[in-house]
Amino acid sequence: MQRRVRTRAIAVVSALGLTGVLGGCGLGGGSSDVTLKLVAADYGDSESNSSEKYWQDLVDRYEAEHPDVKIDVDVYSWNDVDRKVKEMVDAGEAPDLAQIGAYADYAAEGQLYKAGDLLSIPVQADFLSQLTTAGEVNSVQYGMPFASSTRVLFYNKTLFDEAGITPPKTWDELAADAEALKAEGVKYPYALPLGPEEAQAESMQWMLGGEGGYTDITGTYSIDSAANVETFGWLKSELVGKGLTGPVAPGELDRADAFEAFAAGQVGMLNGHPSLMETAKAKGVKFGMVPTPGAEGESKATLGVADWMMAFNENGHRDEIGDFLDFVYSEDNVLAFSREYNLLPVTVSASRTMAASEQDKDLKPFLDQLATSELYPVGNTSWAAVNAAVKKEIGKAVAPNGSPAGVLGGLQAAATRAEAAG
Repeated sequence: MQRRVRTRAIAVVSALGLTGVLGGCGLGGGSSDVTLKLVAADYGDSESNSSEKYWQDLVDRYEAEHPDVKIDVDVYSWNDVDRKVKEMVDAGEAPDLAQIGAYADYAAEGQLYKAGDLLSIPVQADFLSQLTTAGEVNSVQYGMPFASSTRVLFYNKTLFDEAGITPPKTWDELAADAEALKAEGVKYPYALPLGPEEAQAESMQWMLGGEGGYTDITGTYSIDSAANVETFGWLKSELVGKGLTGPVAPGELDRADAFEAFAAGQVGMLNGHPSLMETAKAKGVKFGMVPTPGAEGESKATLGVADWMMAFNENGHRDEIGDFLDFVYSEDNVLAFSREYNLLPVTVSASRTMAASEQDKDLKPFLDQLATSELYPVGNTSWAAVNAAVKKEIGKAVAPNGSPAGVLGGLQAAATRAEAAG
């Protein structure tokens, strides 16, 4: 198999908060009756575990059984992949398949196949229900989940033992633990990353703990709901205002920096996803993981995040695309990808296997949260604009002179405008 490789070492973050570094790697070669073009994101953090290797193996196996179909794959870093796909689509050269961070804009423009027109019934039915729903636009599934993750509360066991405290189940207990950690000189008793990198994730996790969220049960934006205003009021007065979130203002603290500080033993508690386990282990940090606290008890829901596969209809090839996707979403392939990158399976069959496997016990706390997780409103074409506004503004809600009601009200207005424009 011939290979062409283009590489740029730029570290970036996906919707899952994972880092990828490769600029672009093309996989494919030979001749065949049909060639499918797939553009995919890189989930690795070095060339040694680039997603190029995952796709190389998968394509080799598929093509061995389907000599009349060639799969040509380009793997790009998260810094480049969404832009690359957009440029291809705008130039009238859409790939057959794209595995990227968002699908709704393309679906709204009529550029995607429906999942039901591609996948066999057993494969489509195997997606976890909340991920299927998140992949829908106007109740029709276009986005096929490819990778998922949830959040739990990480805590530093050594720092907790020194402070004589136990993991919190409620916000009040979290604040009390943070006070005890501060008294012991911990730099970041609770790390609250509301900086522009991934503020939307930390914000939604706290909103869910206060029984709020970005939208209400009808899917309408409710960013300035009474529950959300109360949540950010509590954060401002009980954590930030009491100096329990460390020396960096939350609006200036990025998730990657918070994770790095946790791995350096400087953070008592923070919300994290599976990749933090490996980072902390590598630095010798003894840590525990518990469900995220809520206002009155353990949060009834945690943040779920997914990245997406989509199929463009510009080139046809519906049958070939569907057959390849059935292979991609086989249990063995889903498990192999999830295990390689410490992610959660997007299918029921692979989730059951992982839950019962000793090999995957480290991921069990995250897997346990998946069934009750809630995702961003990615089916709304307005979400990209709302997401950008949240990243830019929401840290101001907990600033010394900030107004939670004012900042959330401004974001609600921005969301309303984005909805109208879409």
